[in-house]
Amino acid sequence: MTKKIVLIDGNSIAYRAFFALPLLNNDKGVHTNAIYGFTMILMKILEDEKPSHMLVAFDAGKTTFRHKTFQEYKGGRQKTPPELSEQFPFIRELLDAYQISRYELENYEADDIIGTLSKQAEQDGYEVKVISGDKDLTQLVTDKITVDITKKGITDVDSYTPDFVMEKYGLTPEQIIDMKGLMGDTSDNIPGVPGVGEKTAIKLLSEFKTLESVLDSIEKVSGKKLKEKLEENREQALMSKKLATIDCEAPLAITLDEVQYEGFDASKVKEIFKELGFNSLLEKMGEEVAEEEIYEDISFENVTELTSDILTDEAAMYVEILEDSYHQADISGFSIINKNGHYYISAQLALNSDLFKEWAADETKRKTVYDGKKTTVGLSWKGISLKGIDFDILIAAYLLNPSATFDDVASVAKSHGISIVQADEVVYGKGAKRSIPGEETLSEHLVRKGLAIFDLKEKLIEQLEQNDQSSLLYDLELPLSLILAQMEAEGIAVDVDRLKDMGEHLAEQLNALEKNIYEHAGESFNINSPKQLGVILFEKLQLPVVKKTKTGYSTSADVLEKLEDKHEIVKDILHYRQLGKLQSTYIEGLLKVVHKDTHKIHTRFNQVLTTTGRLSSIDPNLQNIPIRLEEGRKIRQAFVPSHKDWVIFAADYSQIELRVLAHIANDQNLVEAFQNDLDIHTKTAMDVFHVEEDEVTSNMRRQAKAVNFGIVYGISDFGLSQSLGITRKEAGEFIKRYLESFVGVQDYMDDIVADAREKGYVKTLLHRRRYIPEITSRNFNLRSFAERTAMNTPIQGSAADIIKKAMIDMAARLKQEKLQTKLLLQVHDELIFEAPREEVSILEEIVPEVMENAVELKVPLKVDYSYGDSWYDAK
Repeated sequence: MTKKIVLIDGNSIAYRAFFALPLLNNDKGVHTNAIYGFTMILMKILEDEKPSHMLVAFDAGKTTFRHKTFQEYKGGRQKTPPELSEQFPFIRELLDAYQISRYELENYEADDIIGTLSKQAEQDGYEVKVISGDKDLTQLVTDKITVDITKKGITDVDSYTPDFVMEKYGLTPEQIIDMKGLMGDTSDNIPGVPGVGEKTAIKLLSEFKTLESVLDSIEKVSGKKLKEKLEENREQALMSKKLATIDCEAPLAITLDEVQYEGFDASKVKEIFKELGFNSLLEKMGEEVAEEEIYEDISFENVTELTSDILTDEAAMYVEILEDSYHQADISGFSIINKNGHYYISAQLALNSDLFKEWAADETKRKTVYDGKKTTVGLSWKGISLKGIDFDILIAAYLLNPSATFDDVASVAKSHGISIVQADEVVYGKGAKRSIPGEETLSEHLVRKGLAIFDLKEKLIEQLEQNDQSSLLYDLELPLSLILAQMEAEGIAVDVDRLKDMGEHLAEQLNALEKNIYEHAGESFNINSPKQLGVILFEKLQLPVVKKTKTGYSTSADVLEKLEDKHEIVKDILHYRQLGKLQSTYIEGLLKVVHKDTHKIHTRFNQVLTTTGRLSSIDPNLQNIPIRLEEGRKIRQAFVPSHKDWVIFAADYSQIELRVLAHIANDQNLVEAFQNDLDIHTKTAMDVFHVEEDEVTSNMRRQAKAVNFGIVYGISDFGLSQSLGITRKEAGEFIKRYLESFVGVQDYMDDIVADAREKGYVKTLLHRRRYIPEITSRNFNLRSFAERTAMNTPIQGSAADIIKKAMIDMAARLKQEKLQTKLLLQVHDELIFEAPREEVSILEEIVPEVMENAVELKVPLKVDYSYGDSWYDAK
């Protein structure tokens, strides 16, 4: 039986796979596209070739013996993208699991290893197959050695045989080296003869056979310029041929007998696939992702009586709260998993058990949960106090991968290789078909959730420790989740009558605006219909068309703003839209969510949504009340204290993001400005425009303010030109002058982008990560956006971390001072409290003190505060 050896150019195939497939990453943020593509190729080779011997050769380093001949060899190559570099260890680990030999040799390239082994194998009667993405290896082709070169994609190849080489080039495989000597190779920085391309090289070799013959017969070459080039570059051509020649006698410390292939270790391969999230490849291996295998049988007890065996000192607990809005929550059941067993407890049993209530409220009984905030709030509406949460798998999973969306326990479990629980929508259905299953199905589903929580804890703890994020969970996010739970349960009081009065007033304004618009138009029409409005504006009133859509004229806000000075109707339409949104979204919307029993609004704070770590507010969103419009600002008049003789106390950080920028960038101009309590925008204008303080105009300060905040949110000449109404060239010049004045900021921007390229992520002061795979995208727009994201995330994320830390410190201080004051809301950089009027003087002292000392920066943090009878009056 003929022995068959397959030799793979490891670096080349990994590069091909990396660039052929989109950037993929697993739940740990590790990029996996090169590993996936490499594996696909391996599986195809094993299936098609069935080799008796196999080896993957890698380059050992950047320097080889060829650099002694030509120092600039491969000098033009770009640095390996970090997203690819991080995948090579996994590729090597995968090869070990496949029990495929791998080898690299100091001072030599993978090509030389492959060349040497292929010639040895040919002499020993082997059939040889070489796999690469590099056509340099085609020089090895013989009747016994076939070289497969990958084309577009990863598994499509051209098989180079002597006949194929002759058909493609009109040359023999040996002449490939001569061709490289003449034409060079830009990918390897082999110079060749300047001006000689592939066609000319092939023509010369067809006539003269070898490079040496060409150089010895220059007088016979047609073309004066070509003769001169060959003559002038004789030595360079010979050197180029030498550089392109594969060394087939490299001093290998590995023999053919040592690269026998006897099959792979299926269990190890599957283990790696599971770790990397390669479910489709698991299926290709014959490991069907079937319910019988994944959703393994479990045993559990359907509890009828609560005992100390169930309510232990440490347990994983899951509470099924079925309503999307969990105020007056509908709890369908509980599961508890501990060292003694797996337990399902009906809602009726738990909610009516004093023993369960005591256990839940006992701080010393440590509970691991999924979404502790929701669980705490949901139980609080049932009169149960939940204490002792020491781990939350939802928050932990979010910290490890803030870009992922986790809908339920199953989605977290699946992303970490645990497949013991089905998705909720599989069990309950979705939309109109959503329903609660029978208790037998429900109890098993809840126990499976509990088991997944129990199994996930150690995995997540290990990953957090590896990322240096344990403190971020235990000292920041976990305590914060419990504070947010208290805030959600507390709610904020609303003056319903005041809201209704506002609604009536807005309705009157809208009616007046509607009449004005009809008068301007000369007819009535549906103002909210873009189609009808477009006809009025651009056909009847003949306003200039700014932009068209597929369905007609664009009447978007940016279009109308450009037409505002063209006709009085436009200003009225813009105002009509603004008031209409206030009426529907905020007046009517807020009235719908006032709780019928508490007469408060209980907004929910989403802690695991944004990639920067910012909190968001939903049901309703109290962070987006449009306060730039006075009518919008007045909506805050309806938010009032819940007790007589109490006030609303508001405190917010002044320019926190710019202060964080000054700290991170360590720019001396910015640092000194904040340390000396200067107006930062005036100081920026002074530095950029090279003027004294009294020479700074309001327009200069406005431009300086725009670029200051532009830096925070990812500066671009286009964005700045839009916000200032100047040309992109002027905006670009302004940014240039800014960065020349603030050198530390320029260095920060350069360094953070480079760091993101190397690591694939950026992080905040408290080690919150944001993965940015697009930072190495070949798409300019994607890459540019990723670079701006890399610049602004550490700033915005650190600002978010600081205010979260301030909330925790503030809660502790209020408790320490034994105050009745309650924290109600967090809105961007602002904290909103309600307090007895007699505690205001204490708050004026302790709130700025606590907030300004939440973290220590190179510049001081500054807090402004005010108070009044409503949220509106407090600002």
